Amino acid sequence: MEIGVVSDTHGRLAPAVLPALTGVELILHAGDIGHETVLAQLATVAPVLAIHGNTDQGTPLARTHPATRWIEQEDVLIYLTHIGGEPRHLMQALPRAIDGRLPQVYIFGHSHRPLCELHNGILFLNPGTAGAPRGAGLSVARLTVAGGQASAVIVRLGG
Repeated sequence: MEIGVVSDTHGRLAPAVLPALTGVELILHAGDIGHETVLAQLATVAPVLAIHGNTDQGTPLARTHPATRWIEQEDVLIYLTHIGGEPRHLMQALPRAIDGRLPQVYIFGHSHRPLCELHNGILFLNPGTAGAPRGAGLSVARLTVAGGQASAVIVRLGG
C-alpha cells in the first residue's frame, strides 16, 4: 500500500502536491493544516487522516483533528505527530501503543525540512512542507507499507 504524507500546508496546497500523490491509497497530514479546504483538496486523491499542529491550536481544526494518531496499515504501526526532532533524541522517549508496541514509522512535521532516516529499526519521516516553504523548498513523502515492512521516499516539488 502506498501512503502519501504531507505536513505544514498552513492553509495552502502547492499545485504540484496532488499530482505527486497520484495513486496513493491514503494520505496522512502531520499538522499545521491551516484550513479545512486543504484536507478537502487532498481527499480528491485519497482518504485523509490528519492531526492538528501548533498553528492549528485554538481553531476548529484542533477540535476536529487530534494532536497524535496511531495508524496500522499492512501490519505496520505508524505514529503521527506534529513536533518531532532528531531521531537519535526521539529514540530516548518513543511513545508506545496501548498494547506496548513501539511504532515502526514515526511521522512528524513542524520543521518544514524533509527527513527520511532509519534509526534502530524505526523509520523517521518528515515530509517537509507542502504549502509554506522556508528555505528547504516544497516536498511530500510517499510511504510504502507491505507485509510488516515500511520504506519511504521524499518527493521534491517545484515552486
